[in-house]
Amino acid sequence: MLLAVDIGNTNITFGIFKGKKLQKQFDIPTKEYSKSKLLRKLRIKPKLSATLICSVVPKLTRILQRDLMIETGKKPYILGNDLVVPINNPYHKPNQLGQDRLVNAYAGSCLYKVPLIVIDSGTAITFDVIDKNKKYLGGLIIPGMKISLEALSEKTALLPPVSLNTPMIFMGCDTKNSILNGIVFGTAGSVKELTNKIKQCIGKNALVIGTGGNIDLIKKYSGINLKVDTDLTLKGINFIYEKTI
Repeated sequence: MLLAVDIGNTNITFGIFKGKKLQKQFDIPTKEYSKSKLLRKLRIKPKLSATLICSVVPKLTRILQRDLMIETGKKPYILGNDLVVPINNPYHKPNQLGQDRLVNAYAGSCLYKVPLIVIDSGTAITFDVIDKNKKYLGGLIIPGMKISLEALSEKTALLPPVSLNTPMIFMGCDTKNSILNGIVFGTAGSVKELTNKIKQCIGKNALVIGTGGNIDLIKKYSGINLKVDTDLTLKGINFIYEKTI
């Protein structure tokens, strides 16, 4: 069995795979990670054949690699160091492209028809684009909704903190709802516009796949015909392990 680990800026997501089947999945908030929390989540140790980590938080990568090596007796593989995502990287400076984005692009091209757009709505919202020949073209990055809410509170004197929730109406009648609605509807509108522009480049019938913790809000308020696959990154990590090892 494989332990697939996706270390993001907001959450660390763990998935235990037996072959292609995801048998167990759990999250630990990135800022709250500890070895004791990991062991409580794992409970009974599964018989793991390997661990593969995809990370955008280098400091935590080293900590988690150490903790998992102690517990499993096997050094985890790190994507980008020990294993390479088997898809072209078009960046002029390849190391600048996050491994999670490469994994999403690869997983999308394995699981779904192309051309394809993968939207990952988390701390940031990323767009990754695969053409009809399964070539990865790159993409776009915009701030996620939580970051936008935090920025308004932190960078202004009078605007209050607002938690990300589902808007009740379109136009807010108080400051907090005006902020919430502006961020949610504004972000969803931006995602829709950018998606349409990408389709002009790769084909109007391009499939759109959504993943990430806030993708349901994007789907609800953007009006995009979007298929949600919340486990896309974990599946991609597992595909890479099966193809490479």
